[in-house]
Amino acid sequence: MTMEEILGGESKNVEFKENLPEKSIKYMKSVVAFANGTGGKIIFGVADKTREVVGFDKEDVFRKIDAIANAVSDSCEPAIIPDITAQTIAGKTVIVVEVPEGRQRPYYIKALGREGGVYVRIAGTTRLADEYMIKELLFEGSNRHFDQVLCTGLTITDGEIDGLCTAMKEQAVKNARGEEHKASIKDVGRQQLRSWGILIERDGKDYPSNAFAILTGNGGLHVATQCGVFKGRTKEVFVDRREYDGPLWEQIEEAYQFVLRNIHLGATFEGVYRQDVYEIPPDAIRELIINAMVHRSYLDHGMIQVAIYDDRLEITSPGKLPMGQTIERMKKGYSKIRNEALAYAFSYMKLIEHWGSGIPRIIGKVKAAGLQEPEFIGGDVDLRINIYRTPKAANSAMNNATMNARETVSGTGMPDNADKPPTNRRQTADKMPVNEQEQLVYKYVLENNGITTVKAMKLLDLKERRTRELLVKMVKNGWLRKEGSSRSTIYVQSTERG
Repeated sequence: MTMEEILGGESKNVEFKENLPEKSIKYMKSVVAFANGTGGKIIFGVADKTREVVGFDKEDVFRKIDAIANAVSDSCEPAIIPDITAQTIAGKTVIVVEVPEGRQRPYYIKALGREGGVYVRIAGTTRLADEYMIKELLFEGSNRHFDQVLCTGLTITDGEIDGLCTAMKEQAVKNARGEEHKASIKDVGRQQLRSWGILIERDGKDYPSNAFAILTGNGGLHVATQCGVFKGRTKEVFVDRREYDGPLWEQIEEAYQFVLRNIHLGATFEGVYRQDVYEIPPDAIRELIINAMVHRSYLDHGMIQVAIYDDRLEITSPGKLPMGQTIERMKKGYSKIRNEALAYAFSYMKLIEHWGSGIPRIIGKVKAAGLQEPEFIGGDVDLRINIYRTPKAANSAMNNATMNARETVSGTGMPDNADKPPTNRRQTADKMPVNEQEQLVYKYVLENNGITTVKAMKLLDLKERRTRELLVKMVKNGWLRKEGSSRSTIYVQSTERG
């Protein structure tokens, strides 16, 4: 532990105690909570509010360490074995108790029992776990998946099983890329559903798992997706609201189309031909919705929420991140499957590709569109992902481009004045350059009042020669103006476009 870490304050994984409390339960709750989460540290000898290093007398430190070790051993079930050390910070001795992430969940305080002694960390505080959270921890501790458990109270017919098989095959063909790939898709049958955990065979009869109920929208599990459009940046004023239920693949498509209907559609041009461009990449939107469907907690009775604000698209997925998963690891492509049966089904239906590749791919597509990297929030009780919409200046340009495109003669792909030679480029492409690389550069210039060759190289991931060619072309076409010379060169918005 360093002074810099202490100055950072308490967090999800760090807690300070100025003294060693007489009643160990005051810190034992945090020990249990860290074991039920991603682990953490309790630092004794640091004031939690001021972050002042108080420390302990060296003669007293080892007695306190023994007291902490005995308290943890006597109070926690299953056994938790922390790493307890004395460390010197700012010339004073503190005690650092490092609790590892536990695998035998749920951990609880013996004296309070499993019903009242399970604690978790939420937003940097220690809280008593509710019934849903305890169930989630039980499944994690037993290495089981909720979606592969028998769905009690739901009876199914042979026709319903065959109907699911047929529907999954149809989705797989629909989502396949290319005719050859479509032709290679095999039928899915009962044996396959059993191996995935969608069906459970007992005494020669097939019974539905929770995955069967979730996929088809049948049974006592109410699985739905809420979609809404809001005025401004909060939920105060509704503009539109929808709730979709039924089979998961239908919910995905309905939520996806809802978003496309409610975000801006602009245009770019290849020569004189118009190409529609959404302000957020559609593939990223669809993958985010799919990712929420397959990775959410179905023990949590909440719904996936897809919310569109003036400044962002926000998708909220119910449930804490599964054991071993963090936002940082997820963004790097580490996959921790919560719903194994659903993951197999989605993979067969070509809704997901390689497990774990979705989030890095989404981030890449969003950044390639010139938007800031998606924002990931929470993970303790739910996960929220924000994609911030096209900046205002670019929005205006996209809308202008759309208005210009309306002048196109229906069915010809040519503007009304195609028989007349254009006097300048603005007559055909309005206020945005025609290709993606030029758009990225132009958008950067609008937002930062200029760009250097080095900045453009990093933005486009191009070599110097190719970058200079692109910038010179944009100057020639009237998008940019070159100022300065040699190493002082900067490219700014042309006065013709201002």
